[in-house]
Amino acid sequence: MLRMLGKLKRNAGWLFVTLALLFLQANCDLALPEYTSLIVDTGIQQKGIQDAVPETLREGTYELIMSVTAHDQRPLVEDNYKRDGDLYRLISEDQAQRDELADVMAESELILTFAQREGIDLTQFNDEQISMMRSELEKNLKNYPETIVNQAAVSFVQEEYKAQGIDLNHMQRSYLLMMGAKMIAISLISMLAAMIVTFLSSRIAASLARDLRREVYRKVLSFSASEMNRFSTASLITRSTNDIQQVQLVMTLIFRIVVFAPVMAIGAIVKVAHTGSYLRWILIVAVACVAVLMAFVFILAMPRFKQLQKKIDRINLIAREMLTGVPVIRAFTTEKHEEKRFDEANTDFMKTNLFVSRLMAVLMPMMMLVMNGIMVLIVYAGSHGIDQGMLQVGDMMAFMQYALHVIISFVFISSIAIFMPRASVAAERIFEVLDTESAIVSPPSPKTLPDHKKSRLEFRGVSFTYPGGGEKALNDISFSAESGQTVAMIGSTGSGKSTLVNLIPRFYDVTEGEILLDGIDIRDLELEDLRNRIGYVPQKSVLFSGTIASNLRFGDSQADETQIRKALDIAQASEFVYTDEKGIDAPVAQGGSNVSGGQKQRLQIARAIVKKPELYIFDDSFSALDFKTDALLRRRLKEECAEAITLIVAQRISTIMHADQILVLHEGNVIGQGTHEQLLQTCPTYKQIADLQLQIGGESA
Repeated sequence: MLRMLGKLKRNAGWLFVTLALLFLQANCDLALPEYTSLIVDTGIQQKGIQDAVPETLREGTYELIMSVTAHDQRPLVEDNYKRDGDLYRLISEDQAQRDELADVMAESELILTFAQREGIDLTQFNDEQISMMRSELEKNLKNYPETIVNQAAVSFVQEEYKAQGIDLNHMQRSYLLMMGAKMIAISLISMLAAMIVTFLSSRIAASLARDLRREVYRKVLSFSASEMNRFSTASLITRSTNDIQQVQLVMTLIFRIVVFAPVMAIGAIVKVAHTGSYLRWILIVAVACVAVLMAFVFILAMPRFKQLQKKIDRINLIAREMLTGVPVIRAFTTEKHEEKRFDEANTDFMKTNLFVSRLMAVLMPMMMLVMNGIMVLIVYAGSHGIDQGMLQVGDMMAFMQYALHVIISFVFISSIAIFMPRASVAAERIFEVLDTESAIVSPPSPKTLPDHKKSRLEFRGVSFTYPGGGEKALNDISFSAESGQTVAMIGSTGSGKSTLVNLIPRFYDVTEGEILLDGIDIRDLELEDLRNRIGYVPQKSVLFSGTIASNLRFGDSQADETQIRKALDIAQASEFVYTDEKGIDAPVAQGGSNVSGGQKQRLQIARAIVKKPELYIFDDSFSALDFKTDALLRRRLKEECAEAITLIVAQRISTIMHADQILVLHEGNVIGQGTHEQLLQTCPTYKQIADLQLQIGGESA
């Protein structure tokens, strides 16, 4: 997955924005518990009074406070209050200085509260007596929690405000409304950030998936036959669809969870350290429980994740074989056998998937159990802290929310961990395709073919062995062909006819010898330049979904209707094409399933003619044609291809008997070479084929 992150470079700007918004969202979410604590403790319990520092003091109260304040601390009070008529008003806005002042004021206010409760007139005390009283108070305060001291000081401030005629209810409402407004604003910012992050992460992940599909598609198109044999078609389809979809899903979540959850967890732990620190052991218990639970689940689930993608491959392979082989399955009445084969693969995948799903289904309720148990534990321990004055209600509520953030962060991490192993396997499979180099590539410094239409093709001592094969498929093949000449190949099944012509477009490279085009080894040519000069009609008819026109324009994307019509006339396809009112705009189903075998062959031949190449290759491309159509097509083709080299692989003597040169192949060797008449005299195998076909088929030259 780390390599996959490297694919996000082009989205670096959006990534930076996404990360910034994630940190903004985390800070907003972590700020909300603090405001909850302030609303409960300050807004409700303390009626909006923040601490022991009054905003205003009556002159008499100010003088009393100054009288009981230590001499070395009086300058601090004097510096922060300024006389304003009959009142002394707080002028400092520095929070650090206010916190320092609060400690001094709280001590002085507690002395005054104690004196008022005991009916002591402090004006009758000298500095030494007051100092002794302060020392005694400081000793006693050590036995009291900070919250009790703060509450007592706040009560003094409340009484002072009442004496000044300030409406405490109005102050409380104003404080609650202000804090509520801030919470709403922070929540809106967090929501907006989350929405933008979701949008951006989806956009980045979708962009990555698009780029990966494009790269995989381009890489597969560059593969030679040996690479295509290494990866099954079903596997390549799975890698291009399901695997990339798994990566896209994880990439969508990775920013919203993998980055966000740790930030939230760490931030909440830091906050917890400042909120009821004596409850931190509860958080340690919670994290330990969640970690053990996750470890147990993933130790069991991880091996299964790695099996899932391979089992999807297996299902796709069987499904593809069944769908493409439906006519054969029906003809041999093997539906039950194929259903059983598919059901076994499907059930195997289901069991593995079900096992993983059950584990994940157990994980979430267990997480909720841990979370609810921790909440009960916090309330139990926190209530004792509140009773002893060690904790305030708002602080306990804030601690609960921070603990929730920590646990939920682990839940988020566990949810991404569900998808991560499967996505990692998918990423490895994708990179396995992308890292595979084609065995057939253009040379670093390709040579250039001349632009003239007069070409020469020469096989010079060519031998070929399939990758992983033991015996040679072709052995020491040599022949040449000039522009305007037709070279045909005939022989028994498996003799190497198709293999020979497939070497010319470099679907495979020769093992020994060389193939020359205009005196240049085809391995020294740019692949695109070589293949642009070839009109190839494969043995297996291949048409693409679209229209007849779109299929014929594979040969020349700029071909107009006149060129297309001419190619159809030569290929003897006009008759069935133009009987349809849509003509060349008639639809072609996937694989050409809505046209017959002979029609497919004629459309393929027309596609090659539209290209107007220098070299035609017909790999058994007339087998589905009747004799009359075959003869008419070859006659028109001879006229059209007068300046081109034509190579024909055929099984019928009538198709090739007029060729300028015929090669008779047997087990990869040329056992006869010459014209039809010459071979009848010199090649017994050819004569045997000719006699058999001409007698049985009643064929004639």
